[in-house]
Amino acid sequence: MTAAGPQVVLPRNVEVGSGTTVTGDMAFRRFRSHREPAITLGRNCVMDGTQFAVGEQGRLDVGDHCYFTNAVLLVETALTVGSYVIIGWNATIADSDFHPIDPAERVADALACSPLANGRPRPRVARRPVVIDDDVWIGPNAVILKGVHIGAGAFVEPGSVVTSDVAAGTRVLGNPARAISETAR
Repeated sequence: MTAAGPQVVLPRNVEVGSGTTVTGDMAFRRFRSHREPAITLGRNCVMDGTQFAVGEQGRLDVGDHCYFTNAVLLVETALTVGSYVIIGWNATIADSDFHPIDPAERVADALACSPLANGRPRPRVARRPVVIDDDVWIGPNAVILKGVHIGAGAFVEPGSVVTSDVAAGTRVLGNPARAISETAR
């Protein structure tokens, strides 16, 4: 691994391909995975200011020749990213809701996370893996949510919120994201 600026200390269960650069003092601040390996980054990638918030059972695989800038990757189960993928600044990808949706369960979750928890367990939270195929472009401030599969060559416009699968070669825009055209290949 190379680094521009201060050297990033990699957790022991992170594998980085040759020519890959990881920068940013917040990169692994919320990294908790016990998987072996938990993160695999391919060859010749640039992870510039990307935050790897990977939960205890989370697994992240990134292909070769990817460029992510200030992306936030929230992984509780699995995130798989192909090769030649670009993720713009402040884009967020999450494979989990990270909190219950039901109001009563949210109260129970807040109590379980509080100093008053006394061993109280958190309610179960919806989680589904995210898959991003090769040659995908994800614009700045886009959000990709749990269970989404983005097909090869897709283009996610800046600020879009992707809640369902995106077909290969499709350009999506909006909240929720909708197909607006097929990309030129």
